[in-house]
Amino acid sequence: MDLLDLLDLSQSVIDGVLFGTTYSLIGIGFTLIFGVMHKINLSYAAASIGAAYLSLLIIPLVPTPLVYAGAALAGGVLGWLIYLICFRFIPIHNPLATLMSTVGMLLALEELISHLTYGMPQNYPALFASSNFEIGQFFLRGDLIFVFLLGCVAMVALTMVLKRTKLGLATRAVAQQPVAAQLCGMGVNTTNASTFIIAGLLGGTAGAMAGAAIGVLSPLMTLPLTVKGLVVTVIGGLGSIPGAIAA
Repeated sequence: MDLLDLLDLSQSVIDGVLFGTTYSLIGIGFTLIFGVMHKINLSYAAASIGAAYLSLLIIPLVPTPLVYAGAALAGGVLGWLIYLICFRFIPIHNPLATLMSTVGMLLALEELISHLTYGMPQNYPALFASSNFEIGQFFLRGDLIFVFLLGCVAMVALTMVLKRTKLGLATRAVAQQPVAAQLCGMGVNTTNASTFIIAGLLGGTAGAMAGAAIGVLSPLMTLPLTVKGLVVTVIGGLGSIPGAIAA
């Protein structure tokens, strides 16, 4: 390997680390839901991209930073709807039923996005796209730096919520001992719904980050995000949020 190949490899690693926070957020969302309910929500990444698409509706009305906030809020709403449709009224002792329902939701969301956009990519606004930095032989894109920092802020915020709030305490209690948590007065269904909303907020943020880093949104993004998010979840250890962050 000559010097040029080494520089190309190093540049790819740097770009991968900066963009990798998107996959970390998707993996954390999978992990958060699995840790609390011990079930996989395969429609999670598709809902994240759907939330980013919904945020396109407010682009003419608000400045670009609020578009990302809109994507996060849309993700929270979609997360709550997915919980109601695919988990809330399905027997808890039938994990295959919830798995298949989320597969159906994944396909439904993907097809809905494809039909509404005619399968055409949609431009997504990026912050600091024209701000680039050169450090020696390496080139750092401003939009990727923003994506990385936004992902780090979202991870820190999630950690604070889980460790320093009553909702975080309830989430951890339901994840470990749902019956004991219910006996202590914690609403299991309410906590599960709140977990889906939190995961949806992260997913909407991740969908906006992916759109900003790539420059466009496409229905074809749902499957790669799903697969890579699941890889992060498995490598980090199922149910381990710090592991998902590290992976």
